[in-house]
Amino acid sequence: MNLAQGIFIILVHISISVGLLAKLLYVLLDGVGDLPNPTLNFVTPLDAAYTPNLDSLARLGVSGLVYSVGKGISPESDIAVFSMLSYDFSSGYIGRGVVEAIGAGMDFRDGYLALRGNFATIDENLFIIDRRAGRDISSGEAIELAEAIKKSVKLSHKGASFDFLPTVGHRCIVVFKVEGVNLSANISNTDPAYTRMGGMGVISETDYPKSLQKCTPLDNGESSKLSASLVNDFSDKVIKVLKSHPINLKRVKEGKKPANAILLRDAGNQIPKIPSLYEKFGIKFTCIADLPVEIGIARLIGMEVVKAGGLRDYEKKADTALNLLKSFDGVYVHLKGPDEPGHDGDAKMKKRVIEEIDQKFFSKLASQLNLYEVLLIISSDHSTPCQLKAHSDDPVPLLMVNKRIKHDNTCRFTERDASKGSLGILRGIEVLPKALSLIS
Repeated sequence: MNLAQGIFIILVHISISVGLLAKLLYVLLDGVGDLPNPTLNFVTPLDAAYTPNLDSLARLGVSGLVYSVGKGISPESDIAVFSMLSYDFSSGYIGRGVVEAIGAGMDFRDGYLALRGNFATIDENLFIIDRRAGRDISSGEAIELAEAIKKSVKLSHKGASFDFLPTVGHRCIVVFKVEGVNLSANISNTDPAYTRMGGMGVISETDYPKSLQKCTPLDNGESSKLSASLVNDFSDKVIKVLKSHPINLKRVKEGKKPANAILLRDAGNQIPKIPSLYEKFGIKFTCIADLPVEIGIARLIGMEVVKAGGLRDYEKKADTALNLLKSFDGVYVHLKGPDEPGHDGDAKMKKRVIEEIDQKFFSKLASQLNLYEVLLIISSDHSTPCQLKAHSDDPVPLLMVNKRIKHDNTCRFTERDASKGSLGILRGIEVLPKALSLIS
């Protein structure tokens, strides 16, 4: 940290303490952005949704659009959230596997190899039928499958071992280690839906292969070759274990898709050394999050993590956020709800989820926030258009509300209204600095 940064942090901290600078409440609606949809009369789910509370806040604030990572990049959630929290990894990214392993509390050290996984459904030719095995795997099923994998899969390489952890639904994490060896993360994904760009995961083009891929080294180093070999060995043996597992036989009998493979992506082999939000801005942040990826990000950038009910306990999350503002300079809230119906291609369900968030979460904020003392930021980590069933590179709406800021006559929190807002078009890394500049 240089002298100028130190002085800035001190001034910010003093300004918040004496009430000259507002506290921050930063809400990201996961995957809320979308495109006009024919099932909604060719408007987006945000535009179609009845959101009186969000709209009342929009009329008090200033709006714009954000490319979370950058124009032309369809990001995964991890790099998108990092970017929206001001972190620039354009020179190289750590890999989502590391972030999730840290978020899930797994033992991870430099030289280990961590990858994010999905329980998936494949056929006998390794064709991927469903990347999320029906998105209906229960915690009990996932735990039983994981125990079978840990018990029955033995890696062929001498001195190699792995830890495997199911997290939420179809999601899982695997960490490899080899005695005396620093494994390389410079390997390809077995999940063809995602490719790697500078270490970060990006959505593949629509014509990507639809079958489980072999992991390949992306350089000629022995460590990369070993890492790819471990991934392939694990993947092949997992398929054999899961094929006839009683859980999967039962799922097939019930008309469900079996979780008979694991798709792996976004390898990482080092814990990143990055400044905390407090070191960057002099703001003491806490975080309300549910999934390992968001929890991992929070831990890596120095945010205390608070649980507030389940994924859709929106009222509890609002009450918790309001209470946390009494003790912290900044509160970050990640709401997962809109992303899943986007991936499922269900625009009407996405609209209903947005309305539920408005009714249960934003109604409390609209009625209880002191918008002289708090700057409210509302945006998204990325767009998940229902027609694509995947993340896209489309910009997402951004809203900043504080009664010390003159509003710009925006009427609603939608993609269309935000495109006319006074904030213009920003990159994700610019959002927090811009917010602080408006109230400094």
